[in-house]
Amino acid sequence: MFQLRWLWKNMKGSRAAYIAALLLSIACNAMYITSPYFQSRIIDTFISNDNAAENLKNQRGLLWWLLIGMVGFTLLRTILQYACNMYYETSSQGMIYRVRTHLFRKIENQDMDFYDRYRTGDLMTRLTGDLDMVRHMVSWVIKGCVESIALFTASMVYFFTIDWRTALCIMAMTPAIFIITRRFSKKAGPAYRKVREASSDLNTAAQENISGNRVVKAFAREQFEMDKFRERDEAYRTANISAAKVWLKFQPMIDLAAGSLAVVLLLCGGIFMIKQHLTMGQYVAISGLLWAVSNPMRNMGNYVNDFFRFMASAGKIIEIYYEAPKIVDRSDAVEDKDRLKGEIEFRNVSYSIKGKPILKDLNFKINAGEHVVIMGSTGSGKTSLINLIPRFYECTEGQVLVDGKDVREHKLKTLRQNISIATQDVLLYSDTIDSNIAFGDSDLEEAYVKHCAELAAASEFIEKLPMKYETIVGERGVGLSGGQKQRISLARALAVKPAVLILDDTTSAVDMETESFIQNSLDKRLDFPCTKIVIAQRISSSRNADKIIILENGSIADIGTHDELIQHEGYYKQIYELQSGINCAPESEVSTNG
Repeated sequence: MFQLRWLWKNMKGSRAAYIAALLLSIACNAMYITSPYFQSRIIDTFISNDNAAENLKNQRGLLWWLLIGMVGFTLLRTILQYACNMYYETSSQGMIYRVRTHLFRKIENQDMDFYDRYRTGDLMTRLTGDLDMVRHMVSWVIKGCVESIALFTASMVYFFTIDWRTALCIMAMTPAIFIITRRFSKKAGPAYRKVREASSDLNTAAQENISGNRVVKAFAREQFEMDKFRERDEAYRTANISAAKVWLKFQPMIDLAAGSLAVVLLLCGGIFMIKQHLTMGQYVAISGLLWAVSNPMRNMGNYVNDFFRFMASAGKIIEIYYEAPKIVDRSDAVEDKDRLKGEIEFRNVSYSIKGKPILKDLNFKINAGEHVVIMGSTGSGKTSLINLIPRFYECTEGQVLVDGKDVREHKLKTLRQNISIATQDVLLYSDTIDSNIAFGDSDLEEAYVKHCAELAAASEFIEKLPMKYETIVGERGVGLSGGQKQRISLARALAVKPAVLILDDTTSAVDMETESFIQNSLDKRLDFPCTKIVIAQRISSSRNADKIIILENGSIADIGTHDELIQHEGYYKQIYELQSGINCAPESEVSTNG
């Protein structure tokens, strides 16, 4: 099966330890027959034998050796079992460490499209619960199967050496166990796949509600969300019960078959003792070792049960394990050794999602160092446009060029290192403010962190915090206002000294005075050359722009400066009139009349 081949592939580096553990498992379980063997010798020689008293007198040394052998082999088996368990634990933990690291690396390197398709809760389930099930398979299920087979085989071989008739009678029950197990396996697979899906839905619901708890409280929707979670929880419970019923349906049959071995031995063993095919010692040995045949039969159902849990979990992990990002470095991509200048051009660019056009035939050029504002109504394609520049998504048609070269000809790492983005929806990590600002460069000097915070109008409120730049912000910036988070995000974007700075409505949550300060900082106080692309809805953000691009339904409706765009009818003029509260007129006339 593919899942098992995948498992063996990922055991690389731990295979020697795992094989050693398997061999030790076989040896340890084979040694269980030693105690019954010594017991049978003691009983037949010194207890039930007609000359038992004479043997005890004349062969006392043999008795001591048999007792020492029984204790010695038990002690040896205990030591080997300890070493065996250590090997299992070491190899399974090493394998899971490598798989988890690989999975996280895969997830980190995926395209934006990947995160559009997979839910956070589902990915968390794969990295935690599913991986635990894989480790359980390695350290317990396979181990248990090997031990059961070794124990059963060693016991049956020993029984055949004692008396083949008794061994055949005991062995006659095993086909029934395998038939029951086979029937169980056909129904268990689909049941545990449903359990896995229900678990993913439950984790996703929990993750979304915990992360969005403030929205829930703002709309007083606690009861609604609790009811929705209860539905997911009920679905998970139902799936588990259904899977358990499959197992519970077959478990009594397996237990009955395994338990009947004692009856078989009592009847057959008694008859064979009467006919003197078995001695008392041999009967006691078989009776004492009967558990070594019945337990593997009972456990086989549990192992099949866990095996199908593993199959469901491994299938989900493998889906991510082999997921390949679509946006990767081309073979002809060139490493940009020098810092990019920041010249951007769109040539006949179109972009679609699942056949739905988002951007249509865009053509424009932004010179290095220019300040460009992109405006348009909601859904016009503004964010999609800026996502094409760092290749978060790939254009369907046309070319996006940076410094005169198609973005696909740049190395992804160097391209994105030269482009910095600050968005309206800010994500801050549960770390210090200093670490959040220096996220793009962990070696950034503290003085420059403070300089970037000052440019972003964030230093004033940071200095008022109890620990200043060492203040720990909560998850996603909990404890800070929307405007404060946006300013820290802007400082983080400036800290890497990008060749292209993209601001996606970054100042929407700050007041006009603060916005004016930030605009002045971006225009006059930056200590590095930078092309600025700003998505904005405020006229105050676009007045001084070198170029304003108006998008409408994914197409360019207009391009020009502030003064040019207010001279003719269109989206920009409407926004200007709404925000200024006056009829549109040339700016010089407005200021004169005012």
